[in-house]
This record gives sequence, C-alpha cells and structure tokens, in this order.
Amino acid sequence: MNLEEVARRAGVSIATASRVLNNAPRVKDTTRVRVMSVVEKLKYHPNLHARCLAGGRSRSIGVIVSNIENPFFRDIYTAVETAAHAEEYEIFMANTDYRAEQVATSVRSMMGRRVAGLAAIVSEMDQELVGELNGYGIPVVFYDVGAPRHNITVIRVNYRRGIQKLTSYLYSLGHRRMGIVGHHTQQAQMNERLEVAMEIAARYGDLVVETAADVDSLQGGCRAARRLLAVNPRLTAMMCVNDSMAVGAMREIRDQGLRVPDDISVTGFDDVELAQFCYPALTSVRIPRDQIAKDIWGAMVGSERTRPGNEIMIEPELILRESTGPAAKS
Repeated sequence: MNLEEVARRAGVSIATASRVLNNAPRVKDTTRVRVMSVVEKLKYHPNLHARCLAGGRSRSIGVIVSNIENPFFRDIYTAVETAAHAEEYEIFMANTDYRAEQVATSVRSMMGRRVAGLAAIVSEMDQELVGELNGYGIPVVFYDVGAPRHNITVIRVNYRRGIQKLTSYLYSLGHRRMGIVGHHTQQAQMNERLEVAMEIAARYGDLVVETAADVDSLQGGCRAARRLLAVNPRLTAMMCVNDSMAVGAMREIRDQGLRVPDDISVTGFDDVELAQFCYPALTSVRIPRDQIAKDIWGAMVGSERTRPGNEIMIEPELILRESTGPAAKS
C-alpha cells in the first residue's frame, strides 16, 4: 500500500494526500475527512524512514500528549526527551489538543516513522485504536486508558484517591459549598473526578458541589470560576482539575474583589512548578511526573518495573500551601 493508492481511492492528487497526512494548512475540511477515511480504512502508514532504517533497528520513539501548553504534559515530555537523548534516541512529539481524530493521525504518523516505541499520554484515545496498537509489536505506553497486553504498559494515577483527599481536607476546614473547575468532562478521567466529589457530597449530606467546565488553560479557569460564582456566589472553596486552571480561577476571584483563601479557598491538581510560585502558593495534589517519565522510558527500553503487560499505579500526595484555609463564615 502506498500514498498513490490512498490518493486514488480518495479522489485527490498525491500532493493533496501528502498535505493531509502532514496536517498542512489550506486543505478543505471535506477533503481532509475523505483522505483520512481512506487512510483509516487501509491502515496506511507513510514509511518516512524506510531507507535509513532498512539496515538496522530504529532508534526513535514517539510521544503523543493532549496539551503541550499544560505544564503537566510538558514536564513529562521533557523528562522523556532528556532520557532519550542521553541514550542517543531521536524523539518525535505530537500534540492532539484533546482531539481523538488527531490521536489517530499522530499514531499513524509515528508508525510511518518506524518508531521503536510509542507513549500516548492522552485521555481521548479511541478503543479501536488501542486494539490496533496492540498488533504493532513495539512497546506502547498508555496513560490512564486501555489495559495491559503483551506489548502494552499502562500507567494509571489514582485520581479517585486524590479527589478524596482534597474533598475531605476542605470539609475538615468547614467548607460546605464547593465548586469544581474542570475541562472536557465528556472524557472518563475528568468525569471520574466529578463523580467522586459527588459521591463524597452524598455521603456527608450537608455538602453542596457545583461544577463548571471550560478549555484547559489559564483563561478557561477564569471563565469556569466566573460561571461558578454566578451560579453560587456563596461558594467557599474551588477545586480545580489542574494547576493552570486553578491559577486562572484565582485571578477571576481577585477580579471580583474576593480574597484567596479568606473568602474562597482554591486547590489545584498535579503540583507543577507554577503552584509554588503563584500567589498565594497553591494547595495541590502532587502527581510525580518524573516517575511517570521514568516508567515511560523504562517501557521503551525494557525494565523490571515496566515490562510489557504491567499496570503501574501512581499514588497522589496532598501538598498544603497558602491558597486554602478555614471556610469563611456566612
């Protein structure tokens, strides 16, 4: 199967098919959809490195992330890149912006480069694609999706435990009206965090939880916090699904003339470097990104902890800082 056949079946020129596969601009959406439909049907992978790899094993790996602007993903990628360069491996990175169709495109692009291993640090993974990756015979790492198989390592974070810690801590400080700032709530990982908070609220009986979602960014945190305060101006705490959105939420709270934590306590998740340097310093749940990167690299090159078929559970740690305090009295 070659690019000429893809172009023929899609009814486009070879140049147009190539532009689609390389995610080039100035291609009509209808054309892009038609070409990618043929690519997926034929399971076509552009063999970009066939000549240079013909005589030996690939020394390149692929890393796909949901949002490279989010420090959580960037920290993991940078650490994997450092490990790869130390062993003289080339590394390819793709950013999906939480789009499932871009995951499929990126995976097939990586396969065309004949990578020796692939890490998909994404939550928007289609289950059919998970099954397809199982058949490639190279080490694959999934983050919080899929199941371990003969060539697949799965790294999971105990997000449920992290949300339990946050909610219980805020409750112990007297908070009974909490808001949750999230994004992409249609995805299982995001939904789980909301569900856990709701379960805890039902268990306590006197805890009210509101939710709002926007894009994963500082600005998204601002907008989600604005909506929460419009719905329930008596909130005394906001739990945010990551630190960037938490910093955005704190900006909105200050813009409304409120104080953190005197009027509203704010928490983040991930404990990226930003959490220590924002003002006030952010209470967060630490996810050890350096360990995740080590596990990814271990799966690429082979290690006891990350041998294929393993599932690795990462336990979160609650880090207390100045953005949280006792609930403001009514």
